[in-house]
Amino acid sequence: MSSQSPAPKPRVAVVFGGRNSEHQISVLTAGAVLGAIDRDKYEVLPIGITADGRWALAADDPARMAIEGRSLPSVEQLAESDTGGVLLPVSPASREVVHTEPGQVPKTLGEVDVVFPVLHGPYGEDGTLQGMLDLAGVPYVGAGVLASAVGMDKEYMKRIFTSFGLPVGPYVTVRPREWERDPAGARKKIVDFAAEQGWPVFVKPARAGSSMGITKVGGLGELDEAVEVARRHDPKIIVESLLRGREIECGVLEFEDGPRASVPAEIPPVSAHDFYDFEAKYIDSASGIVPAPLTEAQTARVRELAVAAFEAASCEGLVRADFFLCEDGEFVINEINTMPGFTPISMYPRMWQETGVGYPELVDRLIQAALTRPTGLR
Repeated sequence: MSSQSPAPKPRVAVVFGGRNSEHQISVLTAGAVLGAIDRDKYEVLPIGITADGRWALAADDPARMAIEGRSLPSVEQLAESDTGGVLLPVSPASREVVHTEPGQVPKTLGEVDVVFPVLHGPYGEDGTLQGMLDLAGVPYVGAGVLASAVGMDKEYMKRIFTSFGLPVGPYVTVRPREWERDPAGARKKIVDFAAEQGWPVFVKPARAGSSMGITKVGGLGELDEAVEVARRHDPKIIVESLLRGREIECGVLEFEDGPRASVPAEIPPVSAHDFYDFEAKYIDSASGIVPAPLTEAQTARVRELAVAAFEAASCEGLVRADFFLCEDGEFVINEINTMPGFTPISMYPRMWQETGVGYPELVDRLIQAALTRPTGLR
């Protein structure tokens, strides 16, 4: 009597790091995700992208992907080789991953069934990696090319939300050529906006996250430095007016019957910081309030808006939607994140934990949704 071999476990490639300013935040997220994946159910292949763009086989060691004191981890610290490279599939004919070392025969690491791209920011969360995976016919967790690009570009995100009737705050965009060819005209554009909306304003990179490169500008004398800070992250900048009110966040997760919203959270004012910036989020561990102390009607409204934003941008898998509850009682959507942080203090998993979906189940749902979703146009 012959015995059948057990079915092979799906192989999940967790891709993290990246060549942008959110590299280290991505490593933190990867550590949490790797620690939560059920190893009895899945095989795992950690792949890190170094700051200079090399794809490296990384150590499967979540404990080394955490903040130590005020130091953040990097792929360079986790890479198993200083020179080796990982090649993902490049065509739908094969899903094999190959590892190369200079002067050695390339080694096949086996096939990958799904990619979990825990990359934040440009060259990972913005549709570039998603397009490559679509070309190769490899399923992946999260939003597709369009939604990823929209979720990264704050200008076009706001334009799409406006076209769907979602409330957004006042803003003005300064494109690279404007600042480079006519800085005086670009500066006047911002000053005119501030004169109409009032100081202070927030100067931001148009395509960055984790509150990188953001400056609260109280007057004309602070403007040029703020623009240069933002342009270090992105040559395109966006300037937003100050919205007075409470910061509210809401998670969206795709279920079998469609997207659902979590209970919302509130980000309280952080006394040591002007706003909820990078240091407050990741170094000083500012804590959000989950669930947010809202009325039943306010909770229902923000959950409705979060799902509407998810649908407007054609998102898949997951989204964290960030809002302001303004002094007039109306919600304004600030932005969405198509791959929100999964660090131990991140709001997205905390909101779903409070809603009844624990961290391991959350990760499993995202992987299963990717495995069952068709590749290509959908």
